Order: sequence, then structure tokens, then C-alpha cells
Amino acid sequence: MGYRLPPKEIQDIVDAPPLPVLSFSPNKDKILFLKRRALPPLSDLAKPEEKLAGVRIDGNSNTRSRMSFYTGIGIHKLLDDGTLSPEKAVHGYPEGARINFVTWSQDGRHLAFSVRVDEEDNKSGKLRVWVADVESGEARPLFKSPEIYLNAIFDSFIWVNNCTLLVCTIPVTRGALPQKPSVPSGPKIQSNETKNVVQVRTFQDLLKDEYDADLFDYYTTSQLILASLDGTVRPIGPPAVYTSIDPSPDDKYLMLSSIHRPYSYIVPCGRFPKKVELWTVDGKFIRELCDLPLAEDIPITTSSVRKGKRSIYWRPDKPSTLYWVETQDGGDAKVEVSPRDIVYMENAEPINGEHPEILHKLDLRYAGTSWCDESLALVYESWYKTRKTRTWVVSPDKKDISPRILFDRSSEDVYSDPGSPMMRRTAMGTYVIAKIKKEDGSTYILLNGMGATPEGNVPFLDLFDINTGSKERIWESDKEKYYESVVALMSDKTDGELSLDELKILTSKESKTENTQYYLQTWPEKKQVKITNFPHPYPQLASLYKEMIRYQRKDGVQLTANLYLPPGYDPSKDGPLPCLVWSYPGEFKSKDAAGQVRGSPNEFPGIGATSPLLWLARGFAILSGPTIPIIGEGDEEANDRYVEQLVASAEAAVDEVVRRGVAHPDKIAIGGHSYGAFMTANLLAHAPHLFSCGIARSGAYNRTLTPFGFQNEDRTLWEATSTYVEMSPFMSANKIKKPILLIHGEQDNNSGTLTMQSDRFFNALKGHGALSRLVILPFESHGYSARESIMHVLWETDRWLQNYCVNVTSKADSDSAAVSESKTVAASGGSAAPEGLSPEGHSCVPRSLL
Repeated sequence: MGYRLPPKEIQDIVDAPPLPVLSFSPNKDKILFLKRRALPPLSDLAKPEEKLAGVRIDGNSNTRSRMSFYTGIGIHKLLDDGTLSPEKAVHGYPEGARINFVTWSQDGRHLAFSVRVDEEDNKSGKLRVWVADVESGEARPLFKSPEIYLNAIFDSFIWVNNCTLLVCTIPVTRGALPQKPSVPSGPKIQSNETKNVVQVRTFQDLLKDEYDADLFDYYTTSQLILASLDGTVRPIGPPAVYTSIDPSPDDKYLMLSSIHRPYSYIVPCGRFPKKVELWTVDGKFIRELCDLPLAEDIPITTSSVRKGKRSIYWRPDKPSTLYWVETQDGGDAKVEVSPRDIVYMENAEPINGEHPEILHKLDLRYAGTSWCDESLALVYESWYKTRKTRTWVVSPDKKDISPRILFDRSSEDVYSDPGSPMMRRTAMGTYVIAKIKKEDGSTYILLNGMGATPEGNVPFLDLFDINTGSKERIWESDKEKYYESVVALMSDKTDGELSLDELKILTSKESKTENTQYYLQTWPEKKQVKITNFPHPYPQLASLYKEMIRYQRKDGVQLTANLYLPPGYDPSKDGPLPCLVWSYPGEFKSKDAAGQVRGSPNEFPGIGATSPLLWLARGFAILSGPTIPIIGEGDEEANDRYVEQLVASAEAAVDEVVRRGVAHPDKIAIGGHSYGAFMTANLLAHAPHLFSCGIARSGAYNRTLTPFGFQNEDRTLWEATSTYVEMSPFMSANKIKKPILLIHGEQDNNSGTLTMQSDRFFNALKGHGALSRLVILPFESHGYSARESIMHVLWETDRWLQNYCVNVTSKADSDSAAVSESKTVAASGGSAAPEGLSPEGHSCVPRSLL
């Protein structure tokens, strides 16, 4: 039947041109407006791609396939009064160019970006690196030779200093593409005669044979080139599969990470053998930091990690000091040991045989470091099983000061979240914790928090005394009408402590009906200046109704949801509406944490290309994100009572919208994507009295096909057989009597949600005469991107809702219709129904990204 279009009122919202992405210069005095196109055509996804070691590659362009891109770059000056100057367009690159990897030089005087132009036969062109002068907007190729192309499979390029870039290029000596043997040299063999315990999730797009391994090497091998703006070029190191390039803060050293053989057929490239080396920027090899073996045996238990050095980075407050962490439990979270992780530091070139210095020992799993200076760093650790998270205060270069705990809390307890330290840019181009000085000479750090409360999030900015723990709130979001948040620190042009009286921050501001705009706020008068004026993205829905509602599950757990009603709706006159419930379950260790409110009632309702909120334009009530907590307190595993808690949460949500009189009890549909699709199928199987129909997108329905864990379940099928079986809606296909629409991308590469999951589930449903329909989207992955695909998904969804939600007169009639129609659907897979009404639509623009 071909691709179809949804009603015009939905189509107009999705088709509107998107707003630009914003990028601030290092000195915060200029803003880039990065222009984007609307949805890509299906022909972009249909281009040939290689699927190798968990990576999808466009062989013609030698980059990741399916990359989005920018269509243009506009430069605005941020004037002293907070307004923007007229736009200056970057120009000089070919018309129709696809732009990626836009980065500022450290002094903000130049931009670097990649350019590719598709060839006449719609093949992707290779990427070239261009640079632009910010003052004039004039752009030119970085390399004089037209034969030097960017290899952007892993890293791309990075500014080493204000006039030099380190670029991953396709080796000019690469040669011809490997040819697949017409006759295999032998069988494909995997062996475990050593009896190793290797448990892995259901990874996609893995290497299948030696030819795949050769292809992987061919596309991913790069030659690093140091290129100056004056045209000087110099190769650095030998060709290798470089995965990251990281110059030291003082621009003297390069930390180069690469992967190498032997490769694996059961894990993606992130677990291949990994080597990290240190070089000087002029191409002299210094030393090898580590060479990690193939990691096929990382335990599936959450919080398990790879053995050996990991998280190797430069200290941002020092010229050339490295730090990293090493596990003491072999990477296995089930092993009880103290300490579990140790964080080390070391100079790039140790003097007189110096050994690495211990920064801190941790009993939980290392979770990162925020650096400030020689006297202050914050080290984080966490443990998933208990949801415990700790923040330590350490003095990196003062050995006489012992580390101490600053915060010790549950990661689930959002009400106790103190916020995160705000970072400022240094003269070296790195970011460290900002220190704020008051007039009396006292020094503080800034904590930027989301401010979760029982009434919703109220973001804040606190002055925090790291020594005493005292804090002073210097900014807080309006909570009556608006939702505001701190986006960035804007007054960090000079090193050292920042004066509170000179503080300048960038904030965002939005409300239920006003889309996000950005503001500059300056101290001490806290003057607020609006710097953007984006139009409303969907004016036809500008007067929609939004309310964050609260209700209770029968076991006493507090639940929340966002209720949306169409513009102009009056329950007393219009009566109850058809309702679409769209959600995604979450796991918790405590009822109290599960019941905490997340989000703000004043946030602007963003509507994406496949958002359920699109059906506000079709007269639906939408219950978006009703909390569905699956709780396992103490030693109890949450999933052991998954179905029971899932149904109880859904019952509470349905009861609430019916009690309010906004939803017709016989016209409530349930839907979700991925784990939300899994939820949808389970609810139709175990709570058919609640919903008239369901929409399940890109889900997994048979957990025996993911035997080594799924989502946050880290027990195997053989350890928790009954849980795996009881949670699988595939096993309850005979119980599903309500209409269910299954949609799946034909090339889904998400771990666990193979397209086969929907194929087999549909066959099980059809085998029991269930009213069902399966839509497989060619070339699409776990999420859908092509305009043809998205429009068709919306058409299918609208058709389903009109037929089996809007036009259902009663549950009895629906059940009768289901029995009748299932005889046809079971044989044919469903047939097209007339499109719904198509009232006039309106143009709009989706909200911007920062």
C-alpha cells in the first residue's frame, strides 16, 4: 500500500523546520546558530552501510552512517546590553554541504568543521576539514591537498592550540577495499575448550568472520596529521585504529587511544584490546600507559567493569598530569573487597622513576572527579544495587589533609540532591570547579541543582562553603508560573576566583504555554536580559492545558503524571475524551523514593516527531509519563513482582483520569516505545479491563531471547527462570484479546530489541486469533528518523486509535468486534482502514537544542 501520511494537523507539526542549535564561543561573546533541516528522506537511510563490531559505517564517506548534520552556520555577537548583533553567515563552502563537528578554536577566533557534498548518484561524499575566520565568516579547506579526507568513524579532529589541529585522516596509502572470498576458506568456529565463563548481552552488528575484521580495519584505520592554519602538515605516529585523541592542557603531549587485534565475534569494538600511548605534539613517542586485553568476560552484574586502567584523563588544573582508576575486584561487582577502586595520578613524564600517586581509595565504584586546584577536587563513587552515592572532598596535592565525605545519600532520593558544582573555563581551555569570592573575602563554590520538591522541580544556585557545609541560595527558579534553570556560567573569561558582584549566568525560562527562551542574568542587581526570541513551535496548540497530577497506588505508593488536554476543552460541556496513556517503567529500591515528584508542572510541553502529544491535535486527552515504579526493597528483586506492580500502577492512573471526568473509561489506549512497548504488551495481557487497545514500538517481548540480562535485570535466565517467563508477554500471547499495533525498525541495533522480537510476538498473537497488526519499517533502527517512516508510523497510530479507541462504543462491543475482526487479521495481518478526518493544520517550529 506504500507509505501513508497522517492527518494534516499532525503532519504540519512534524514537518515544520526546526530551530537552530546554539553554541557559545570560549569567551562567551559570540553565539553560533547552527541551522538544521527537517526530517531526512528515506533515501538517506537506504544508502549502503557496513555493520561491523557494533558500528554502522557509511563506506563512501568513511564515517558513521545515518549522521544528522547542519546546513549552515550563523554567527551573532553578544552585545554588552545582552542583545544579539545581526547574523553573519559562514560562507565559502560548497552549496548543499552537510556540516558536522563544528568546534571553536581556544581563542574563539576560528571555527573548524567538516564538509561533505553528496555525489550525483546520491552516494555520500567523503568529509573534508574546513576552517572559518569568525570575524569575516570566510571559510576555506584546512588542507591544501584535495586528497586528504577525514576519518570520522571514532574521533575526528581537535584543536591542539589556537592555530593547529590534530586530525584523524584516511591513510593515503590505504589501498583497495578488501574483497569477500567467493569460497570460504573454512568453517566459522568459536571455541570455549578452556571452560571460561563468558556471559554477554544480545549485542547487535557484531563481526561475523575474518572478512568483516578486514573491513573493520580498512574503514577504521586512521593516520593522525598535525595541521596548522598556515598549511603546514606533519604525520603523527603510525596508522592505527585510533578511538580518541586528547592533547594535554599545556598542548605539549598527546594521549592516543587505539584498539587492535585479536578481535571478537561476541562483543562490540568497545571491548576489543585497547592501547593508550603518550606522544609529544611534535611526534615523539614517550611511553605506553596501558595495553588492555580483549574483554569478553566482563560480568553482566550491574556496576561490573573492565579490568586494568580505565577512565584515563588529563587533570584539567595541571599542565600535564594524568589520572585514572583501577579496579581491585577484578571488575566483578559480586566480589566483596575493600577498596574496590583506587584512583591514581602521575606526571606525563615521571621524574627519577616516580611511581603513580594514590589520590583516593573507594569502597564503591568510581563515578568521576570534578577538579578545582591543588587543594580541592570532588571524587564521586556509587553502587547501583543499593543506589548509594558518595561525594568525597580531597586535596590532591596536600598529603597532610585526609579525604572526607561531603555527601552520602541515595541516588534515588532526588529531594536530597544538593546539586552539582558549576565549572569555569581556564586559560588552557579546560574546565574546573568555579570558586566565588564575596566582598568579605570568603570563598565558595556554586552548586547548580534541579531542586526536586513534592510540588515539582524548582532549580536553584547555591553558594556553598566546602569547609563548613553552609550554603546561601543566590538564585532560584520562579515556581508560580515559570520553570527556569541555569545553563552555563558566563563570567569565566579570566583564571582565578570570580567575584560574586561580577557573576553572570545563562538561564533558560519556559512555562506551560511559553516555549524556552534564554536569558543573561548579572550580579549584583540580578538584572535579566532576554537574548533569544524563538517563535512558538506549534501555535495551534498554544492554549493546551497541562497539569501535573498526583494520585496513589493501592499499596500506598505516590504516583505522578502529566495530564494534557486539547485547546478549548471544557469537561462540563465536552464530556470525557478518548485518552492515550504513554509511559516507561522505572525501578526503585524504596517506596519513598519511587513516590518522589520528578519534573516540573511549569515545563513547556516539547512535542517530538513521534510524540504522543501530537494527538492533542486530534482531540485526545494525553496522560504522559505516568510513573510506573517497579520496587524491590531490601534484598527483594524488583522484577519478581513486575506484573503485579505494573498492573497496580496502570489501574491507579486509569482510575484517576476517569475520576476527573476527562477520559472515557471505554476509550483509553496504552502505548510505549522499547521498554514501554514491553509494558504495553504486558498490560494488554494482564489488565485487559483497563485499555481499549495498545501501540507497542520497538519492544522486546520474549525474555528468553535475552538470557543474560535485560534493562536493569542482571540475573540470568537460569538464575531467575520464573521471573523471565512471567515477565514475557510472549508467554501470555493467548491472553491478549484487545487490539495491539506492533511497530519495529527492520534494522534495530539496540541490545535486546531485535526485530525478531516483534516478528515472533506477532506470530504468537496471530496463532491465537488476536486482533493485531505488525509494521516493519525498512532501514529504520531502534528509533525512527526518515520522514516517510515517521509519517507512516503516525498514520498507523492514528488509524489504530480512531478504529479501536475513538470508535469503540463499549467494552462489550470492542470485545465482540475483536473476535470478529481477528479472523481476518489472523490470516492477513490486518487491512487498511480509511484515514481519519483531516482538519486544517498550522505551521510550527520544534524547540531549540542548546
